[in-house]
Amino acid sequence: MIESRTPWAWPPLTSAQRTVLLDVLVNGPRSRSQLTRRTGLSRATLSRLTRDLTAAGLLEEAGPAVASGPGRPSDVVALRSDGAHFVGMKLTGAALYVAVTDLQARVLTTEEVPLGSREIDDVVATMAAAVERARAAFPRVSAVGVCLAGDVQVVDRSAWVIGSDFLGWDRVPLEAAVVAATGLPTAISNDVQALTVAHYWFGAGRGTGSLAVFGVGAGIGAGLVVDGRLVRGAHGRTGKVSHLIVTGDGPRCYRGHVGCASAYVTVPAMLANAGAATFDDVVAAARAGETAADEALRAAGTALGVLVANLVNLVDPDKVIVTGEARIVGEYARAELDEALGRMLDPSAIAPPVDVHPFAFTDYAWGAAITAVRHLV
Repeated sequence: MIESRTPWAWPPLTSAQRTVLLDVLVNGPRSRSQLTRRTGLSRATLSRLTRDLTAAGLLEEAGPAVASGPGRPSDVVALRSDGAHFVGMKLTGAALYVAVTDLQARVLTTEEVPLGSREIDDVVATMAAAVERARAAFPRVSAVGVCLAGDVQVVDRSAWVIGSDFLGWDRVPLEAAVVAATGLPTAISNDVQALTVAHYWFGAGRGTGSLAVFGVGAGIGAGLVVDGRLVRGAHGRTGKVSHLIVTGDGPRCYRGHVGCASAYVTVPAMLANAGAATFDDVVAAARAGETAADEALRAAGTALGVLVANLVNLVDPDKVIVTGEARIVGEYARAELDEALGRMLDPSAIAPPVDVHPFAFTDYAWGAAITAVRHLV
């Protein structure tokens, strides 16, 4: 690990330096000749930029490229994984999940901290303490990312939590509060949006041009990358799929809608439809052949398939990822998901692969850390 006797700060980078660093960050080690072609920079300029980034501890020499023709092979540069670290945090109504990553987005350590209070000052103090613990172990912590289930909007160049039902927050200037408490650049985002960015850059969606991610749990939301860009929307409220109508009849959701996604494919809906106390109970009962639990999961699978089809019809993604604490719906009721997807797709649409991805709550914290990387680069 790179040692430092004084607090380290992310160096100010020019737009050209960020372009080079981002290319290596996303695509892996690159020869200087490759970077010259990809960025359009001159060889002399590219050499100077990589030399500066190496001096800053963000890149390192990785030896000559494999020769592919006459002439001297070009040198390869790679990320210096310990060149910077990032603290990602996922807020729920009850706990703070923390992940520290290196510059290559590898999770180095995780932590779960119960929230003693949902008061904003108390939560920010808990986050600041987690950042200090991370900085004690990783002196090149560069930025903080925070995500939560709720709406995030930029107001006067700073991110505010416009609403979060689980925390009971409304119009909270969270970015400014975390920056003041930690002294570090901070990125605030919706949790599914953060996870979408992480999967697109470094996870199960890497290499796609367009990606959709569904987070299924206490609620359901979607994140979208289209043509390489996260879809943010005019008001930071993209991916609102929870109240789309999926059947013409059926149960009502907590807002009184008949047959919407929230009446089927959220954990509270499945508990109500199965008559169970916990989601684990629903899954166990369904596997044991209990009718109500089996029907609740299969109805959720059908609803999820309708949501996926609607989104595919609208944006035509290369891939769909289903994840979250209730992702088991996509496995247990895969036949129902696939049937609804095929039935609801436009006849000219092409069904993308739908990947049910493993999940831990710290995945959201990992996603938040990636938003912190993107905030700087």
